[in-house]
Amino acid sequence: MAKNTTKKIKELKAEKPSKITNEELNQVQSIVNDLNRAQMEIGSFESKKHNLLHYVSTIQEKLNALQTEFEKTYGTADINIQDGTINHNKDEQTN
Repeated sequence: MAKNTTKKIKELKAEKPSKITNEELNQVQSIVNDLNRAQMEIGSFESKKHNLLHYVSTIQEKLNALQTEFEKTYGTADINIQDGTINHNKDEQTN
């Protein structure tokens, strides 16, 4: 009985395919390519995000410097950005 079982196992092993079909290969290659493209896009977006965050930081520094100048010149940095009106504190206006 052991000989028959061993023979059947060998036959089953011999019948297993050694490659996937061309259609399956094309399908898996397509999926992997799509995944790689998506990951590259994410990397590109992250790089752009990093650059934009750096740009925002630079602009904020410029705004802070300008506000410091307004404080020195006008005593306040509270400026209406629509019309340029200086909004002095009520305490400062009464003095």
